[in-house]
Amino acid sequence: MTRLGFVTVARSDYGIYLPLLRRAAQVPGLTWGLYVTGMHLSPASGMTVQAIEADGFPILDRVHMLMASDAPEGITLSIGQGVEGFARSFARHRPDLLVVLGDRFEMMAAALAALPFLIPVAHIHGGEITEGAMDDALRHAITKLSHLHFASTEAHARRIRQLGEAPDRVWACGAPGLDHLLDLEWLPDGELETRIGRPLVPGLLMATFHPVTLEQEATGAQVEAFLGALHDAGRPVIFTLPNADTHGQQVAGAIQAFLDTHPDCRMAGNLGTRAYFSLMRRAGAMVGNSSSGLIEAASFQLPVVNVGNRQKGRTRGRNVIDVPATRGAIADGIRRALDPAFQDSLAGMTNPYHLGEPASRLILERLLATDPASLIPKAFFDWPSAADPGRTP
Repeated sequence: MTRLGFVTVARSDYGIYLPLLRRAAQVPGLTWGLYVTGMHLSPASGMTVQAIEADGFPILDRVHMLMASDAPEGITLSIGQGVEGFARSFARHRPDLLVVLGDRFEMMAAALAALPFLIPVAHIHGGEITEGAMDDALRHAITKLSHLHFASTEAHARRIRQLGEAPDRVWACGAPGLDHLLDLEWLPDGELETRIGRPLVPGLLMATFHPVTLEQEATGAQVEAFLGALHDAGRPVIFTLPNADTHGQQVAGAIQAFLDTHPDCRMAGNLGTRAYFSLMRRAGAMVGNSSSGLIEAASFQLPVVNVGNRQKGRTRGRNVIDVPATRGAIADGIRRALDPAFQDSLAGMTNPYHLGEPASRLILERLLATDPASLIPKAFFDWPSAADPGRTP
């Protein structure tokens, strides 16, 4: 049976993987495990590898790659160190098929290192657009290094086919992270309040702000505007940590300074999937520029104030209010998000990332039905000039 390796770099992708990992754990005789890297191994990000250990999933290797600096030079050196680390790891623990997710530079390092080893790569959440971040280029580069593609919507699957990937290797299956909602046991309010360190109250805001990596010079002004608008809102805020991107430490430092002067607000660095979704269920609105606001929040009919260009181009539901990264616009967006009329208008909305069937089941079935040896080499799929890449010819 195929030996599967999953690359996880942070709490965010690990939460998306979880339904898939739980299904893999139920397959008799399947050999699989996790390559753990990136923020999971960073004390500054909470050493979230400990959550993986607590869940009892097999860890094939730990690949240390993050440099102390998050300046452009430091990020570039981290990528190089990641490629070297995965090369050594694959020499020790070579999978038959490597699974990567999303668009992080740590994922890119793993996919690139797999190339000389002739390890086929399966990519989840390709074909999406985030015009404000370098992740957009990384995501499409990972697509070209991959051999199987599991897109979250049909529009994203069509974009993958436009990149020259063979239609019979591309599937629209939905977002696997939404599979949690099929059987999730909500955290009791009292326990959730203990986790976030404050009472749950109406109008509680969830906030995440990641650096907009294609607008690096504006990071300081953008986070100042973001925090200024949250101050003006006068609501309690639960923050989650920014990614380990260029100037991520600057963002984290500004948030900590905000917390020092706003006793009603808290930082919840590593809530875990159950607590995170339970908080989304109880929050009044989400503010920031996280993909979670576009992918998961719609399932809760949760209003989202999406700030700036980081997620520009990504599919979104009608719960999302797009605003520029200015203090006044963000504050106006928060007021609209908390308006009962707007919240009532979201009743009955559907999540564009939920396609009906459990995505994790579809992905695992396809992975197990594929002969990895048949995936290499792969040919570029040229479409006839009059053909529509959105249709299988």
